[in-house]
Amino acid sequence: PRTLDTGWRGLWPALTAPGLPVVAGGRSAGARVACRTAQELGARAVLALSFPLHPPGKPEKSRADELLGAGVPTLVVQGGRDPFGRPDEFPSGGHGLVEVPYADHGFAVAKKAPLTQDQAMGLLTGAVAGWLDGLS
Repeated sequence: PRTLDTGWRGLWPALTAPGLPVVAGGRSAGARVACRTAQELGARAVLALSFPLHPPGKPEKSRADELLGAGVPTLVVQGGRDPFGRPDEFPSGGHGLVEVPYADHGFAVAKKAPLTQDQAMGLLTGAVAGWLDGLS
C-alpha cells in the first residue's frame, strides 16, 4: 500500500489543473489508494470500483476504515458476487453504493446470468454518470 500511495502522489500533479476539481478513482487496490489519499491530495470525490473490502474468504480482515476515512464524497460500485466483498457486507457510512448484479470483482457476469455483460456495463456507467452529475 505505501508504494502504491507514493506512486499515486507522484502522478497526481499530472492529473490536476489549477482551479478544476478532480475525482480520484481506481479499481480494486487503486480504489483503496484513492480513498487513502483523497483528502491529502485535494480530490473532490472518490470513485471506488470493486473496492476490496476484505481478502476473499476473510471478512475479519476488513479494510472498511480506508473506505470510511476517505473524507470526501465517495461512490463504491461493486459486483453482486465479488469475493472481495459483496454489497451487503459493506458498512453504512458517508459513501454511496451501487451493486452491479451477478458481477464478479472484474464486473464480469456469467453467460447464464439474467443480465448481459452489456447491461452490466450500462448499469455501471449510468450510475457513475448520474453520481458525477450530482456532485457540485
